[in-house]
Amino acid sequence: MWGRKRENIQRLMCKVEKKERKGVMGIKVLGGGGGGEKLKNSVLVTAASSPSRSKMKLWMIRATTSILLWTCIVQLMALGDMWGPRVLKGWPACFSQESAAASSVLQDPLPSLPVRALPPKRVYKNNGYLMVSCNGGLNQMRAAICDMVAIARYLNVTLIVPELDKTSFWADPSEFKDIFDVDHFITSLRDEVRILKELPPRVKRRVELGMFYTMPPISWSDMSYYRNQILPLIQKYKVVHLNRTDARLANNGQPLEIQKLRCRVNFSALRFTSQIEELGRRVIRLLRKNGPFLVLHLRYEMDMLAFSGCTQGCNIEEVEELTRMRYAYPWWKEKIINSDLKRKDGLCPLTPEETALTLSALDIDRDIQIYIAAGEIYGAERRMASLGKAFPKLVRKETLLEPSDLRFFQNHSSQMAALDYLVSLESDIFVPTYDGNMAKVVEGHRRFLGFKKTILLDRKLLVDLIDQYTSGSLGWDEFSSAVKEAHANRMGNPTNRLMIQDRPKEEDYFYANPEECLQPSDDELSST
Repeated sequence: MWGRKRENIQRLMCKVEKKERKGVMGIKVLGGGGGGEKLKNSVLVTAASSPSRSKMKLWMIRATTSILLWTCIVQLMALGDMWGPRVLKGWPACFSQESAAASSVLQDPLPSLPVRALPPKRVYKNNGYLMVSCNGGLNQMRAAICDMVAIARYLNVTLIVPELDKTSFWADPSEFKDIFDVDHFITSLRDEVRILKELPPRVKRRVELGMFYTMPPISWSDMSYYRNQILPLIQKYKVVHLNRTDARLANNGQPLEIQKLRCRVNFSALRFTSQIEELGRRVIRLLRKNGPFLVLHLRYEMDMLAFSGCTQGCNIEEVEELTRMRYAYPWWKEKIINSDLKRKDGLCPLTPEETALTLSALDIDRDIQIYIAAGEIYGAERRMASLGKAFPKLVRKETLLEPSDLRFFQNHSSQMAALDYLVSLESDIFVPTYDGNMAKVVEGHRRFLGFKKTILLDRKLLVDLIDQYTSGSLGWDEFSSAVKEAHANRMGNPTNRLMIQDRPKEEDYFYANPEECLQPSDDELSST
């Protein structure tokens, strides 16, 4: 139908253009022979006697042509937006075979690109809108996003793309779209939950008028809490804003489909931007050129030491600086901390010196590349000297890449952490010196990728063994044997997640060991 209409309009335009052309060029066409000469003289006399009339006719023809042309274009654009650009770009000429051939080429359909199959949209009655503001660093927010998708799915609500933390210690101004592929996030989950980049206009207006409810949900809650407490609020206010999202969903006791959805979001839907992914691949290629590599998540940064109060190996000025920093952040609730006692309880990140001894005791190859996945190490070269002496092939993203490669990532700690995350996933060995959020989430992701080697350090045992070795009460061979024996079964191999009733903070973190996603369910086993 569209083709016939377009052909009719083209035919009409051609007739009009030919008519105009004949009017303008008629003298030349009729010229020839005696009769033609007489007619020519007659026309010239007539033209001379009434020049204004000829000009008026010519003007009328051109005006009519222009009106018809624009009327046709407007009608086509009104009939369908997709036709507008084609009409403007591919309108055929009427007087040459070459133009006609070019027109036919333009009308031929372009070779179609393969269309990525999207999951079908899930149809459900929308109970309202859920807005969330994540808090913390990249991996704390990552886990929270997975939880919020699962909660939105369970409550049959529309989720608005989460807002990322911009007020934490790192003060990273990055939006969701600056770190994650937002379109992939939305489309890959369309069969589970409706996700929008922003509220619809009329709902947004309600929020601007303050007609919504905001609150922090209770930590480690199960789905019954969200069904009984949060859903009624959404149904009443239409929009609920959860302003803190870290550790708000319980590790255990959730429906199997919810646990699997948390995994799907984490391992599939949350894909970094193409810029971050490409730079991460480049770092991995550079490392692979020189053989296997170990990623050391050395969490010996100023913010961690100030927060934890761990000052092992620091001088007096550094201890005072870290203490001042701890008091400067009111939401860091613990202020008076006994560093020695905390260290003996295994609650401090290993120092660079302790890390060097531990890796050596585990017989890590001295010549292996060690990629430091961390920010600036507190104490810099002074504290890294022993680790560099034991393992001289220490590298960082800043040493592997040019400054121009990282220009757009500077002052964006979450984007820098995303690069470290990608390299950590691909490493031959991953060793975190503290069980923070990155260590836990990477550990779980490496389990999902086939239980890749991840050395989970027993810090409480290690600091005791290290103290015995440095005091001379334990020889190197005894020390090394004890360290290897203690970690023989702490290499990221399959294990059951530890569950502790009514003590969720002490049990194993879901994202460190999402075992529901790592092995087939009973139903799947019985069907095979």
